[in-house]
Amino acid sequence: MLEATVRQQVTVPLRFGDGYATTAQVMTFDGLVDGKEHLALGLGDWQRALKKSAAGGRAPLVRPHSECLTGDVFGSQRCDCGPQLREAAERIADQGGFLLYLRQEGRGIGLYAKLDAYALQDAGLDTYEANVALGRGEDERDYSAAAQMLFALGAGRIRLLSNNPDKEIQLAKCGIDVAQRVPTGVHMSAANVRYLATKASHTAHTIELPLAE
Repeated sequence: MLEATVRQQVTVPLRFGDGYATTAQVMTFDGLVDGKEHLALGLGDWQRALKKSAAGGRAPLVRPHSECLTGDVFGSQRCDCGPQLREAAERIADQGGFLLYLRQEGRGIGLYAKLDAYALQDAGLDTYEANVALGRGEDERDYSAAAQMLFALGAGRIRLLSNNPDKEIQLAKCGIDVAQRVPTGVHMSAANVRYLATKASHTAHTIELPLAE
């Protein structure tokens, strides 16, 4: 795998809509394989977490979070992305680690195509069927750049904050040692229960949905 390097690091105070606040060290990179402007947010005492991991202790907590404009920014109830982002920021800040904000909207198909997929979902298709009907893959996300970012940060061994087994599989193939996969909470609403149930049944996300039983 090609080596990436940290190109810039700046301190950014963060405040979420519910009032939760923390401070992130936001890092940009040179040499990412896909040429996109992905970010790493160092949260909590991430330097100490790296040192502990290098000494054989607990690995830093890491969440690769794919960009979701509708959920992260506008609070869309059709997915659980916004609440997962908010949850990840606090949990990582508490334990020390990294939030990787990856520019792969709509499971990699882009914003306009994602909204086209929403229209097909309104007509009865599920989230994966809609992508395929548009001539796209069910999930086109690639975590090679995420692995490059982690290596550049010195985080070749991590605890992965995710319900998605594909993230663990892809990162492991890129050489990242996933010491543990830590599930996120279940952020369910009337508008996203079918979406979450499909993720659980179709791609083995670790999501327990009482309403989906």
